[in-house]
Amino acid sequence: MVTIPSAAVPRTKKETLPALTGLRCFAALNIVFFHFSNPKWFGPFAPIVDNGYTSVSFFLLMSGYILAYNYADRAAAGRLKTRDFWIARLSRLYPVYLLALLLSLGMLMSEWHARSHGQFALGVILTPLLLQAWNPFLSTFWNTPAWTMCTEAFFYLIFPLVILWKRPKRLWPLLGLLLGLWLLGMVLPCLYMWFHPDGDLHPGRYTDGFWIRALKFSPPPHVPAFLFGIALADLDGMISRESWRRLLFGLLGMGGLYLILYNGDRMPYPLMHDGLLMPLFGLAILGLAGHNLIARFFGFPLFAAIGGASYCLYLLHFNLWNLIHDSHVLDRLHLVQFDPWISYFLLVAAAMLVMVYVERPCQRWIRGWMKP
Repeated sequence: MVTIPSAAVPRTKKETLPALTGLRCFAALNIVFFHFSNPKWFGPFAPIVDNGYTSVSFFLLMSGYILAYNYADRAAAGRLKTRDFWIARLSRLYPVYLLALLLSLGMLMSEWHARSHGQFALGVILTPLLLQAWNPFLSTFWNTPAWTMCTEAFFYLIFPLVILWKRPKRLWPLLGLLLGLWLLGMVLPCLYMWFHPDGDLHPGRYTDGFWIRALKFSPPPHVPAFLFGIALADLDGMISRESWRRLLFGLLGMGGLYLILYNGDRMPYPLMHDGLLMPLFGLAILGLAGHNLIARFFGFPLFAAIGGASYCLYLLHFNLWNLIHDSHVLDRLHLVQFDPWISYFLLVAAAMLVMVYVERPCQRWIRGWMKP
């Protein structure tokens, strides 16, 4: 769950926000459903699943918010040590990342046949180093969703510097900053739609080319969303947890997201992929960070528990799904009639087990080992 350490009293913790952890549960599941389902199965929620790629943009914005939430006070007090921060983030990120690559070794055979020897060798070098997304053609090499971790690693690298950025302390200038970051986040998608560098006049999910891959998968286009999340944490600190405005923000954010996603086929894909939805993501986060009916729903313990394993679920789901089905284990166990729901269950169960037995123990071990 999201916890906020206090700068003034180092050993006390601010209120946990289980609703935001629960929201991560739904965002991660939505990505799973986006990759491996028929959206029509979900009835009125079909537009959300059909545009599930937008959940990745939410996670990238949310990372800025959570990091600022956890570290802004310490940075302001001069107590944020860059080395300790990088160790803390690496200890959480890399063990599961490495496990996902090991579980995906079978995918390397497909990569070998699909790429030139030079591309394959470069992919094998860059991917374990969390650098693959800087080469758009290799961004989805080995483990398709892992490009996001390359972007997150870049965010972690720059965070100790950008958190010291002097942001407005008053409401209206801060709102102006958020507006500016939103507009900045739409600059590159708009340029792509203006110039059509890949030659596709109507780019969509299956458009493939150097520039659309760079726009979707490389770190720089996502930096405005990350900075938006950091500034959003400042705005969050200006609003009481009990304020009725948070319920309104949550309703506007969730309702606006559904309306945009419902009309997703009519919306410009490059803008939908990143940039357009930032204010609505922000409203949803502000709403769920309060004490209200929506926050109580998303904070349900089961949702929060799965949300705690959302990183593991996101990183493992793609190749683990393929591993389950390529092995035909469900056929041999006569369980195929329960698919895909049993596969979804297995993915969630595997993610929670990895969180408990890999992510957390490795995190403690690495921090202890690297402690000066």
